[in-house]
Amino acid sequence: MTQALSGGPAALATLQAQIGRALVGQHEVISQTLVALAACGHVLIEGVPGLGKTLLVRALSKALQLSHARIQFTPDMMPSDITGHVVLAPGGEGGIGNLVVRHGPVFTQLLLADEINRAPAKTQSALLEVMQEQQVTLEGRTLPLPRPFMVLATQNPLDTEGTYPLPEAQLDRFLLKLRIDYPSAEDEVSVVARATQDQAGDRLPLDDVQPLLDAATLQEVQAAVTRVHTDARVLDYAVRLVRATRQWSGLAIGAGSRGAISLVRAGRAAAHLEGRDFVTPDDVKRFVLPALRHRVALAPDAQLDGRSIDGLLQELADTVEAPRL
Repeated sequence: MTQALSGGPAALATLQAQIGRALVGQHEVISQTLVALAACGHVLIEGVPGLGKTLLVRALSKALQLSHARIQFTPDMMPSDITGHVVLAPGGEGGIGNLVVRHGPVFTQLLLADEINRAPAKTQSALLEVMQEQQVTLEGRTLPLPRPFMVLATQNPLDTEGTYPLPEAQLDRFLLKLRIDYPSAEDEVSVVARATQDQAGDRLPLDDVQPLLDAATLQEVQAAVTRVHTDARVLDYAVRLVRATRQWSGLAIGAGSRGAISLVRAGRAAAHLEGRDFVTPDDVKRFVLPALRHRVALAPDAQLDGRSIDGLLQELADTVEAPRL
């Protein structure tokens, strides 16, 4: 096993290179996933099947020396299949049994929620307490989850057959929503070559990914991110961006205060990854789309006109004046 790296921006840069050994291209998606990891946030990754969503998460789990688990969401899945349940164990000589807690797959450090929108809202909502409080309540008992803890969920676009929209409350728990697009022609050739060379079947090519970061080192990185200085004018800029979504033409619903918080958290993590101890307005602006696209809703008339949430948010980001530091 490769020796764990010491904390700092260099560790995350090396981690990004390791993930790149498995996932060809998609550099921005990998970078933003590591930003969420450093910011103690959860990530929702959307894309059509076959673009590497699951491969990205599995490569990250292998590169991190953390416990990890995978949940394949299906329409018949129940909330107890995720969080666990309490069962009555057989009794001893007296015939009186004991209540025993059976932990669900969420009791891990890195949780892959694969195709999360294949399950109905009731089952998706089982992750609400898990993602917000990092704990599970079973039969009145509060059970903490191991730290650090991160949910990486994948979903197919909502127009795909057999998918359900995620509840707004759950969407708001994701720090970032990332979109994986089709690769370039050159990258796609590399993808096909890696997936077929000396391989039979559909096994994901993860042999080149080495474990680098352990839990203690990752927590050091996350603690360092909280110490990155954020000027009051940058905070005001993040708030103005979010408040603009509430009255922007084409958006029916704007983002709440958690949107501004997410912009600042992501901006701090991005600054740390670049070796800086302060946040710039550009650090905040670059996360307007991934931090807000799942917190706003498109107005019906804009939808009929063929507008998109990303397009409207990009217009907003280019219009709201950034401060000069």
